[in-house]
Amino acid sequence: MTADADDLVVPPGATWADLGPPLRALMDGADGRPVVVATSGSSGTPKRVRLPAAALRASGTGTAERLGGHGQWLLALPTHHVAGLQVLARSALAGTEPVELDAARPFTATVLAAAVGRLDPGTRRYASLVPTQLHRALADPGGVAALRDLDAVLVGGAATDDGLLARARAAGARVVTTYGMSETCGGCVYDGVPLPGVRVEVTAEGRVRLGGPVLAEGYVDDPDRTARSFVTDASGRWFLTEDRGVCRAGRLTVLGRVDDVVVSGGHKVEPRDVEAALRALPEVQDALVVGLPDPEWGQRVAALVTLEPGPASAAQDDAQRHRAEPTVADDLRAALRRNLPAHAVPRQVEVVDGIPALPTGKPDRAAARRLLDAGGRMKPHLH
Repeated sequence: MTADADDLVVPPGATWADLGPPLRALMDGADGRPVVVATSGSSGTPKRVRLPAAALRASGTGTAERLGGHGQWLLALPTHHVAGLQVLARSALAGTEPVELDAARPFTATVLAAAVGRLDPGTRRYASLVPTQLHRALADPGGVAALRDLDAVLVGGAATDDGLLARARAAGARVVTTYGMSETCGGCVYDGVPLPGVRVEVTAEGRVRLGGPVLAEGYVDDPDRTARSFVTDASGRWFLTEDRGVCRAGRLTVLGRVDDVVVSGGHKVEPRDVEAALRALPEVQDALVVGLPDPEWGQRVAALVTLEPGPASAAQDDAQRHRAEPTVADDLRAALRRNLPAHAVPRQVEVVDGIPALPTGKPDRAAARRLLDAGGRMKPHLH
């Protein structure tokens, strides 16, 4: 499958002024051409995905049904990736105009509050954020108030820590977790429950596959990958994800990516379990866990952490800080031993100023590995 000259290709930096008119035509059914969008690249080189107009309409209709009606959206994500594109597509379907954050400015609670203040109070008001943005909003009273003013806050793009969700809900934010990817027109499972028409199965190997009206046609200029990832059997057409999960009583729990499991000394370690244990420590603000090659163990569990503001993170200069960090890392590892089996305790912990992230807000695991190889002293690439 190749890109067609008539396809609506979403370029980086596109705004509502650029995409609003053609998306309105697509959502109204007056224009049936597909939309081509890039994947996030979290598992390697970004790919281009072709989304039928009917799939975008099905996704937007299902979202409105699940959230309680159409509304006005806040755009806080890049439009050339599916989560940002969907904010514009849902706006077009609803006949509303989104409020756009300035992409050139860093996301802060103050910026969020100002944007929420521009939303129409006479309609339902929604936002789609990544976990990092939610964390920043919750750190400021103005951000918390802005979150409370929204009828729903979709949170996706990366696994969301249970503690972060609990804090948001305790603060009065109506948070809805989403799971999906570019190949499914973005989030298609909300709070573990599929949107109307979406089908979820877990294969015998534990891999999640998704079906229904939201599926992409395939990858542009990559027929081999399309054939591997989009399969058809007696039960219909499916997208085979790279995620592991379990489905109980119609509710999906995603365990992590197939290739994220760390096998150290013959033991399987779930990075999400170690990350959750790290974030539960009072001095840790955020964490990212990956596996690194190790001549003795095959792989070793390694972690990047950011610290909560306080004495442990208040080094005066870089030299002093790096002399102090081994002690901090040893203290964190000692604390983890009370809650994790020995094989899951990271053999390497590096304290950094920020967790590296892709433009979509997803953790950049490749950058994390490079940072850990450099002993945490490279400047992480943050968004």
